[in-house]
Amino acid sequence: MFYNTFMSVLEIKKFPEKVLKQKTTPVENIDSRIQLLIDDMVETMHSARGLGLAANQVGVSQRLCVLDLSMKDENSRLIVLINPVIAEKEGILDAEEGCLSIPGYMTTIRRPEKVFVKGHDREGKPVEIETAGLLARALQHEIDHLDGLLFIDRMSPIRREFFKRRYKKSLKESAKE
Repeated sequence: MFYNTFMSVLEIKKFPEKVLKQKTTPVENIDSRIQLLIDDMVETMHSARGLGLAANQVGVSQRLCVLDLSMKDENSRLIVLINPVIAEKEGILDAEEGCLSIPGYMTTIRRPEKVFVKGHDREGKPVEIETAGLLARALQHEIDHLDGLLFIDRMSPIRREFFKRRYKKSLKESAKE
């Protein structure tokens, strides 16, 4: 299969852009356009020093995400998931999260500790991942993106409102500079 050797760094969409709040559509054909998008998303994620990236974070409303936890876990490998779904969840764990679409903001989010995810790889082969810890959290974070959810949507209403006010204020201040 042909893989793009001329990858591009794409623009990462920032909160509150609408594409981030829209549920993505399934990938119907894994064609050369999707292969190019995957390569560009991997390049973009690595360039931004992120652990994961969903297609809608680069403005493409398709059910596709890439993850690479090798910055935090040297035994990790690149994961490409097309049309992923969380089939099972177990446990509860609070941990700090950030997001490339909300740069500079970290907060503690409660999520299931373990997940079982199904999807397809870039060749269209079925993939099943049963995991816990950082990979489970990253998978849930990216699949949330594909469902039109941001990690701030997992915060309590009071904390989310406080964040939104503070974030809007920081946007206004940075626009003045």
